[in-house]
Amino acid sequence: MFTGIIEAVGQVADIQMREGDMQLYLRTGQLDLADVKLGDSIAVNGVCLTAVQLPGDGFVADVSRETLAHTRFDLLKVGEKVNLEKALMPTSRLGGHLVSGHVDGVGEVVERHDDARSIRFTLRAPASLQRYIAAKGSITVDGVSLTVNTVDNDCFGLNIVPHTAKETIIDGYTAGRKVHLEVDLIARYLERLLSASHQDHEPSDTGLTMEKLAEQGYLSRR
Repeated sequence: MFTGIIEAVGQVADIQMREGDMQLYLRTGQLDLADVKLGDSIAVNGVCLTAVQLPGDGFVADVSRETLAHTRFDLLKVGEKVNLEKALMPTSRLGGHLVSGHVDGVGEVVERHDDARSIRFTLRAPASLQRYIAAKGSITVDGVSLTVNTVDNDCFGLNIVPHTAKETIIDGYTAGRKVHLEVDLIARYLERLLSASHQDHEPSDTGLTMEKLAEQGYLSRR
């Protein structure tokens, strides 16, 4: 598990393709690897990867063809910067929200507007994720825990404060950029529980309804 609070920006040092799979060598910059051992998880642009080698200045991870099919890692290039976060420890502060590191889909930056106080982005989400995105709800974009400002059909808006832009790769986003999206875990599980109850024709004894969840920002009203 992760929090969506980026710890460092790393860089792709090498990419090797092996029978449809990928092996990534990532230099981790300011990320402290002193407590990282082989087999540990590190989120790279929001994707949970396993460290299989620790050469000293970073780590090597294998990326399966299944992961490649559901992320934008097939677009990665040597030299590209990436967001990094080590796995959550029981004693860590949960500064963002609970993030699994399993990308739900790939979105796209539609518009960018800069002003003195923030950067405003409009992103388009795939149809399969739109019902989970609600104004004032949480979403993870390339591993960054963010709050949704607005929702308009298949698009949603984000305001990025200067600190977040400085400490992540978001400052480099332009229109057309593909990004990893992970929706709120709670929204997914609540929808599943309510759907199962409805399918079994059993009334919920919790008092929860889709409408109440939408009111609290867990699900979109669309």
